[in-house]
Amino acid sequence: MSTGTPAPQPASTARLEAFSDGIFAIAATLLVLDLRVPDDVTTGGLAHALGQLWPNYAAYVVSFATIGIIWMNHHAQVDRIARADRGLLTLNLVLLLFVSVIPFPTSMLARFLRAGSDQHVAAAVYSATLLGMGVAFFAMFTYARRAGLIVDQVSPAAARFLTIRNLAGLVPYAIAVGLAFVSAPASLALCGAVALYYLLPERLLGLPDA
Repeated sequence: MSTGTPAPQPASTARLEAFSDGIFAIAATLLVLDLRVPDDVTTGGLAHALGQLWPNYAAYVVSFATIGIIWMNHHAQVDRIARADRGLLTLNLVLLLFVSVIPFPTSMLARFLRAGSDQHVAAAVYSATLLGMGVAFFAMFTYARRAGLIVDQVSPAAARFLTIRNLAGLVPYAIAVGLAFVSAPASLALCGAVALYYLLPERLLGLPDA
């Protein structure tokens, strides 16, 4: 008779997705805290003061779009995963680590874009955070694929396509880190373009039949 402890079996992805949804929602909500009514506005100068906050608006839009789109793709990705094991849960936590910290570099970038000084460092930290998030997302799907956690309905060709698509988005994020030291606004714009790339429907990009 065996006296060993049974190995833990892979569990449903329901709790993984529920916990992740909460983190995504909190991170997206925290972004708005950096949008404040300007201080010391002179009479008739509100429009000008609001215009001076354009870095806040730009950083907010890019970050909110990025969090929202990664949430959409996370939902689609989890739908392709039949079950979750400890390795997948760990990688999902790494992904959420980067998602939850996005409000910090967003606020920092908005502040230093206005100040003019150290904006290159702030933009590099911002784009590096999004790069880390992208790497974690890529690692999560790659692990699930190699560990045999993907649902049977996803063909090997479709799984390869999704892996390549996720990997392709990391290149411009890496470029954005270097570009930050040339032009901080251009680096932010490139990060926004990556978000739009991930928003494109997979069928439009040529996803093979599952």
